[in-house]
Formats: sequence, C-alpha cells, structure tokens
Amino acid sequence: MTRSLLGESVLITGAGQGIGAATALAFARAGAHLTLVARTAADLERVARQAAGEGVEAVPVAGDVSDARDVERFVQAALQHYGQIDVVVNCAGIYGPIGPLVDNDMEQWARAVAVNLVGTARVLHRTLPAMIARRKGVVVNFSGGGAVAPFPRFSAYSASKAAVVRLTETLAEEVREYGIRINAIAPGAVNTRLLDQVLAAGERAGAAFYAKALEQKRTGGTPAERAAELAVFLATPAAAGITGRLISAVWDDWRGLAGQPAALANSALYTLRRIDGRNFLEAARG
Repeated sequence: MTRSLLGESVLITGAGQGIGAATALAFARAGAHLTLVARTAADLERVARQAAGEGVEAVPVAGDVSDARDVERFVQAALQHYGQIDVVVNCAGIYGPIGPLVDNDMEQWARAVAVNLVGTARVLHRTLPAMIARRKGVVVNFSGGGAVAPFPRFSAYSASKAAVVRLTETLAEEVREYGIRINAIAPGAVNTRLLDQVLAAGERAGAAFYAKALEQKRTGGTPAERAAELAVFLATPAAAGITGRLISAVWDDWRGLAGQPAALANSALYTLRRIDGRNFLEAARG
C-alpha cells in the first residue's frame, strides 16, 4: 500500500481487536498518524506499538464511545496532539443479546444500541465541527449484513446497524457543502470476538446461523484486511465524490467507483431504499 494518507490524523474507535486493529494498521501503512480508542488499554497499547513500527505516531486512549465524557476526552486528546482530525473511523460495535427479542435482556439490548448507534453519533457530534470549520474531512462508519436484511435473534445489532446506515446517509447530506464525505462499510463475515459470541450462544443464535458460524470458524472467514483496505480507500482522494453510501468490502467493486461520482450521485446503488413503485423507480430513472 502506498503512503496515500501521509501525515493525516485519523481517529479510530474499536481499534483494539479484530477489524478495528486491522484498520489501524492499514492506515498506519498508508502513512497516517493515529488516535486509537477502545475499552481495553492493553489491546490498544499492543496495536499502537505495531502501528508505530510503520513509522507513524499512534496514541492509545482507552474509552467507551457510549460515554459522553470518554468521547470528549479522547477527541480532545487527538486534537491536542495533532491539532486536527482528518479522518474518523467508527469501528466500535457489539452484538448485544443473542436470541429472540422476547427472551432478551432489554438492558443489554439498549446497551448495544448505545454503543453501535449512539456511540457513533456521539463521536461524530464531537468531531464534525472541527471538520466543518476546515471544510475538510472523511468519516467511515461500520455497518454490516444485519443492516440490509432481516437478522433474526440479533435484533439489537441489526436494528442499530441499519440505523447507522441511515445516519450515514443523512449526515452525508448535512455536511456535503463543507467538502466532508461520510460512508459506511459492510465488512463481510470476519472471524472476530463477535463470532466467538455466536459460537458460545449455540442454538440461541438459531440452528442455521450457528452452523454457518461453525463453518466460518473452520474456513477462516473474510480477512479483516479487506474491510481495512476499503476504509483506507474511502479516506483517500481516489474516493472523491463517494459519499452517503453503504459499500460491501466483499461483494461490491468499490475500486471501480473511483472516477464515477456523477453516475453514483444519480443512482440508488449502495443506499437503504424501500423497493416500491414510486421512490425506487424514480431513483432508477434519475
């Protein structure tokens, strides 16, 4: 990977493990300086050391995205250390309770929404003003397959991730005039601690999904690096004009989107839409 983001300041939440850690290292290889956020300090320090091996600065700040005081603290740390934030990557996320809604602990259900949706909004509420003032910035949010199709027994996760996509689309329009781009990524079936939670849940995850999880564990799943590479691409000038989209790291030809901003802007591709005889057809004709 080239040093396409040399000297940029990137804030990454959920950076201690899995996709977040892979994303941090991908941005480090692209030359970006990092502020790394997660709840576990030991994980962050490990990733920060690995990132520093790529010749960049990496500041680890333990924090919880659902806690307003923590968000204020780690955003301030990034701004004070680097003077600006060029890119925000919201990787922090949890499954929440697994099983039918009627059997869920609703405090855990609300906690998943607080992390996945409210946490993403909190980070953007605090970081977007500085981007608006500079008329420059990129945001990459993480969604998932639960956002675009029913995901039974994972209602907190799927509802919050669908909301992240609509938040992405909405905020992309709010900040378009300031030159800020906001997109979301569906990373694919990556072997992370979330997969381990599915395996621990067993039949509560549903027989078919549990069997699929076992197979994913056996075969290795989608490499986390694929989503990380897409996140870096979306932060580079090559992705200029791409905003307000949910892009699959696995299924979409996202490299082919470069240089097609006008065609994409007039399309309903990679957005949440109700397929009907009015809005969908009007978007298709546009």
